[in-house]
Amino acid sequence: MASVLHLFPFLLILPSCLSVPLSADTVKRSDLSPAYGLHRRCGPVAQFYGQKRSDWAKYDLDGWLEAWWTSHESDIASNSKGFAGAFGEWAIGHPDWSCRDDGSSDDCDFYPCNNEILNANGNETRQAYYTMESINRLHEYFAGLSEAFQIASIATALSKDSWATTFYKDKDLKSVTVLKEVLNAATVAVGGAAAFAGLAGVGAGVAAGAATALFAGGVGAASPLLGTHQDDTFQKSADLGGILGKIVLEAMKGFISANNILMHGDSFKDTGDIRTYLKDGLFLDFEPADKIQVIDRMNAMLVGQAVNALYRTQKVFIMGGGACGDNQGIGEGPQDRSICRDGKAWYLYWWEEPGGIILNKHRYGWTSAPLGSDKLGQGDFAGDIINSSLDAYAEAKYSYGADTAAARAQDAIQSGWGNPGAAGASWEGVFTIPVCDVGWAVAGDIADKKYILQPLGKDYRPHWCGAVCSGDVQTTKDFIAAANMNNFQSPRFACEEEPPY
Repeated sequence: MASVLHLFPFLLILPSCLSVPLSADTVKRSDLSPAYGLHRRCGPVAQFYGQKRSDWAKYDLDGWLEAWWTSHESDIASNSKGFAGAFGEWAIGHPDWSCRDDGSSDDCDFYPCNNEILNANGNETRQAYYTMESINRLHEYFAGLSEAFQIASIATALSKDSWATTFYKDKDLKSVTVLKEVLNAATVAVGGAAAFAGLAGVGAGVAAGAATALFAGGVGAASPLLGTHQDDTFQKSADLGGILGKIVLEAMKGFISANNILMHGDSFKDTGDIRTYLKDGLFLDFEPADKIQVIDRMNAMLVGQAVNALYRTQKVFIMGGGACGDNQGIGEGPQDRSICRDGKAWYLYWWEEPGGIILNKHRYGWTSAPLGSDKLGQGDFAGDIINSSLDAYAEAKYSYGADTAAARAQDAIQSGWGNPGAAGASWEGVFTIPVCDVGWAVAGDIADKKYILQPLGKDYRPHWCGAVCSGDVQTTKDFIAAANMNNFQSPRFACEEEPPY
């Protein structure tokens, strides 16, 4: 192949006057460099592209934004678009930059390249660009959440016709109030999903202020329906899925409202204004979460909490605490409804009772799988039920309610020890099935202990002939009450001595 010089020999005889010595700086910023080419086309702002979250703290954007806000309070107040409009006018010469979620596709558009006003901000160009990017991405976050919550599969999955008959059997046909706890807990699920979506790929413990605000904002977005349903009784719980679906749709509206309020510069439901949400640079390089993953995990939490409320009206319970694999002389639990955790086995039960008058051995009932537990969806839902309940029991024994759930979830996000939305149905307190630790009985003294744990089936019925839970009478009484077994004779039948519970 002929060389370039052979083809174009005139290059050898260029006038010396066209030969310019290249300084070190010139070489570094040569036009041959793509970065310099971008800088030349877009102006100084280009050197700040590729920002990372750490840049927010490195250049003290929290302090800078606070100072900017203070010195531009009158501009914010006089602009009809509030903070976003005032900042847009100052940073890019766009006073109508509202970043509202009102159906417009261009009200938060941001084109930093070759923007004369942005590039003319001198030493503040970096801060202006970082703030604009964060505002824009916060807007994308809320828009993405509201879009995800509109997907019809949520309402379809939750709106089941047979919630009552699928997950509930009450031989006494008594009416119980179950929806209040479900609805209160549902707000935690929505808040957890919101925080999870905002923290996708971030990891626990960062941007605690923003993360907590996201959680509280999600809870606030789902709360309006609570007042209209707190007095509903179990007869209406067949439409429980439909009610949960409405909560999700209300949450969608709430996120739209949250976006618009924050962009205007106002505080959203006492979580703080937009500065709280931008704090620590959470949105500086934010990439939207996978909507399907957010939906799946939120849906699992919602369904889990609803089913838990129905299970809590029945004789559904968890027993275990002995070694995985059993064979310790305290019976054998159902392996297909169990987990092995920290070397201990735990089993999920439902004490099923026959309907009508039964005179044979089955009149005392038998151990069975909780009604509908095989219809809870894909994955290890029995494991989710047990793990979630064990964590709730460790925190608050048999008193883990909606207030505890909300406080624990917010603390987890703020302190960085967990993320409810990321955990889904296995998160602490989604299920609060009563737990009885019988591991002590391996070396303890209790009558008929070989019948404490039993497999599932009509031929099996546990015998609890003593303080079966932790070897403690009060703990056993509390468990019996929590599992709806007060005055229930079946577990004590055939005991030689009357048990103390």
